[in-house]
Amino acid sequence: MILPVPAYGRESLADLGPSVLAALGVPGETNVLGLPDLPRACVLLVDGLGWELLRAHPDAAPYLSSLPGRPLTAGFPSTTATSVASFGTGRPPGGHGMFGYQVAVPGEGRLHNCLRWSDAIDPLTWQAAPTIYDRAVAAGVSAGHVSARAFEHSGLTRAVYRGARYLTADALGQLVARAEQAIRAGERAFVTVYHGDLDATGHVHGSRSAAWRYQLGFVDLLARRLAEVMPPDAAFYVTADHGMTDPTDRIDIDAEAGLREGVALLGGEARARHVYAEPGAAADVLAAWRERLAGRAWVLSREEAIAEGLFGPVEASLAPRIGDVLAVPYADVALVATEAEPLESTLVGMHGSLVGAEQLVPLLSRKDPG
Repeated sequence: MILPVPAYGRESLADLGPSVLAALGVPGETNVLGLPDLPRACVLLVDGLGWELLRAHPDAAPYLSSLPGRPLTAGFPSTTATSVASFGTGRPPGGHGMFGYQVAVPGEGRLHNCLRWSDAIDPLTWQAAPTIYDRAVAAGVSAGHVSARAFEHSGLTRAVYRGARYLTADALGQLVARAEQAIRAGERAFVTVYHGDLDATGHVHGSRSAAWRYQLGFVDLLARRLAEVMPPDAAFYVTADHGMTDPTDRIDIDAEAGLREGVALLGGEARARHVYAEPGAAADVLAAWRERLAGRAWVLSREEAIAEGLFGPVEASLAPRIGDVLAVPYADVALVATEAEPLESTLVGMHGSLVGAEQLVPLLSRKDPG
């Protein structure tokens, strides 16, 4: 099966932030997405709103389905920590180093969870690239980010949203009110709004569930209300960090000695695995995983994944965070680890892979701004 490489530099989530900044008149930014020049812009990022899922449910999301738009590639892996870093820095993963849900801390023999941040990891060191918010503020643009209070001081927030004024909101009405406040904060303004309930619903109930469809209806209402409060001179965009699938088959890595042999650390997640080999065992691990997952997953060495461009250009200092082996299912299967990851192994909806259902995200815009 042909390996689909994300469209970095052309139509990827990493291109959205710089394109918005360029449209706001920020020097040095490139508008590769061709967004219209306006003095204000608001981006709603809906966790888990895949392009294919949205197109499959027009009745549940009539407003979103009415908006003009196109798909972007999220980047690899198609998972929240990686995608929000790509959006928040305007760089592909190879430029920010947030290579997945769980990645190795080089030289320390342990994993770093990029969502549940360890106090031992400095966010400003782990993700050192300047953010789009830093760049906006430096150019005189007011920058705000609206999200839940629980995330305000998290490591992930400090890594990818630094530079923005953080506006807390724990309900839909608060999200709208805070966004309305922030978009009018200056003569030029850049505001992002994050909403995570759709993704959480999909993980627990699945993206094919009634619960997911009903939750999509609330997202649709949120998008409509946000669009309604935007000033006439503001652009309004809707995007996402990844899509979702509901794999029906499971391969339990912890139950298969052949997949654990020679493996020092198992990172990533069930649809995008980083496999870190013991010293001298990388070639054997690669061979074993390729044989077991033949016809079901792309299995590449670190060097092959970098050469193929899965992460975009990779800075040499960041490359050791990537697994010695990458295993990325394209078939209807999840690579779970029931002993090491008991909670994650029970999820119904999953993401991380390069398949369209997980990789493609929408870029929708309000009609006729101004």
